[in-house]
Amino acid sequence: MSRGGVRPGAGRKSKAEEQELVEKLSPLEPIAFKALTEALSEGQRWAVRLYFEYMYGRPAQQVNRSEFVEQPLFGDIEIRREVVYKEI
Repeated sequence: MSRGGVRPGAGRKSKAEEQELVEKLSPLEPIAFKALTEALSEGQRWAVRLYFEYMYGRPAQQVNRSEFVEQPLFGDIEIRREVVYKEI
């Protein structure tokens, strides 16, 4: 269950933290491109999909929405309640 409000560690990371991560990953860039190139030349589906999604963007996804309409369980049956009182 999600908790709202302010708490330590919540929210988006600062620009400095993002920049630090980019600097840590930058030396690995040639290795990543080489691995992607090899996977593309082998025709691996994940690599092809990744390439096209980043190169051209993901295609628009169609969302099917259907509205739920509550239906009566027994159709048009009329329910009558009769109360019987006894004299004591």
